[in-house]
Amino acid sequence: MKQNFTVRQGALDGVEAFLSVARHRSFRRAAAELGVTPSAISQTIRLLETRIGAALFVRTTRSVGLTEAGERFLARAKPAFEELVDASEDVRELGQKPSGLLRLSVPSSVVPIVLEPLIASFCEACPDVQVEIVASAELVDLAAQGFDAGVRMGQFIEADMVAVRLTPPFPFEVIGSPNYLQQRKRPENIDDLREHNCLRMRRSNGSIAPWAFLDAGRRVEASVSGSLIARDYPTLVGAAIRGVGLAQVPRPLAASAIAEERLVPLLSTFAVMTPGVFLYHSGRHQVLPKLRAFIEHVRFKEE
Repeated sequence: MKQNFTVRQGALDGVEAFLSVARHRSFRRAAAELGVTPSAISQTIRLLETRIGAALFVRTTRSVGLTEAGERFLARAKPAFEELVDASEDVRELGQKPSGLLRLSVPSSVVPIVLEPLIASFCEACPDVQVEIVASAELVDLAAQGFDAGVRMGQFIEADMVAVRLTPPFPFEVIGSPNYLQQRKRPENIDDLREHNCLRMRRSNGSIAPWAFLDAGRRVEASVSGSLIARDYPTLVGAAIRGVGLAQVPRPLAASAIAEERLVPLLSTFAVMTPGVFLYHSGRHQVLPKLRAFIEHVRFKEE
C-alpha cells in the first residue's frame, strides 16, 4: 500500500470562517472579525464547500443566506466548535499557571522523610494543584503510566532523565537493636555477619538485594541470610527495632530511631554512600507549570 506523506486536510478547516459568515450574514464583516481579507474568507468557504460536497451559502449582491445544507451544518457545527474552544481554554490554563493534577511515582519509604514536609507547604503555596502520590517500588515508565515525575534514589534513575536533588548523599547503614546485640556478639567486620540473622530486601524484579560495603576502598557484596525478607525498607527498620535481626537500610530511614537509641549503627566504616534521593522527569520541554512550580518549591526548600 502506497504511503501518503502529506497531512490530510482536517475536518475543522474553514469551520471558524463559516460560523463567522453565518453569524454576520456577511463575508466582509466576517473578514473584519477574523482579521483577514474578504477574498480569503471566500476562498476558505469555497474549499469547505468543496470538501463537504454541498453549497452552504446563497450569495447575492445584496445579502448572504444559508442553504438547507448550511442550516444543518450550522446546527451541528456551532455547539461542537464552541466545545472545542472551551476545551482549548481549559488546556491553555494548564500551560499558563500551576493547576491540575500532579501525579508522582514514589517509593513508600521516602514519603514520610522526604515528601511529607514538602507536600504540605507546596499545597499551601499552589492551591490550584492537586498532588497524587502513588507509592510503588516499581521503576515505572512515567509517560506510559501518566506520571508527571518520579522520586527515586539516584543510582536507579536512567541517564536520559532530568533529575533534581531532594536529599544530600547518605550511607546505607547496618542497624540493630540494643536488645538484639545483648544476645549476640557485635559485628566488627563484614565476615562477622555470617553469625547474625540478617533481614533482607526483595527488589521489584524479584531478586534479593545483596548487602554492599566498601572494603579498603573497593565495593564488595556480602552473602547474608536471615529469617525475614521484605519488599520495603520501613518493614526492615521496624523488624530491626523489635530485635528480629540486623538490617541494612538508607541512613535517613533509621536516623530517628538511632537518635532515640532504639537502633545502633554497625560497620559504619564499611558503609557504601549513595547519591541521595532525586525527583526525576522526562525533559525540560515537557514540563507544565504545575511540575515547574513543584521543582522550584523543592529547590527553595533545599536552599
